[in-house]
Amino acid sequence: MRVLVDTPIWSLALRRTPKDLSPAQAGLKTSLAELTTEDRVEILGAVRQELLSGIREEAQFENVRKHLRDFDDVDLIAEDYEEAARVANRCRASGVAGSAVDFLICAVALRRGWEIFTTDHDFERYAKYAGIALFQSE
Repeated sequence: MRVLVDTPIWSLALRRTPKDLSPAQAGLKTSLAELTTEDRVEILGAVRQELLSGIREEAQFENVRKHLRDFDDVDLIAEDYEEAARVANRCRASGVAGSAVDFLICAVALRRGWEIFTTDHDFERYAKYAGIALFQSE
């Protein structure tokens, strides 16, 4: 199964030094490496942008950009954005707010039958109303 990787996971893997990672975070980084080896990783252009935004040092920006170039952005179509709006409406009607990018991640994964790999706990709330599957690292 394909896995759509969210910004916090990429950030752990590409923006943090190994010595700054907790054992749990190091395990998440290992899971991402395994998914990459298995050619199961997917990324959205919006996630790429989020990850690269806010990097102050040009050398780090280029390093992260270079690593991400190994992954093609998912091609989005009108139905992805329409489903994102549907998911957002469903969640908001149940009192769950979120960002447009989060709902787009949900919609893309939902429409394609993919799992989402994230540490963002908001996705646990979205899952109750959107029917998304979250990747569980081992």
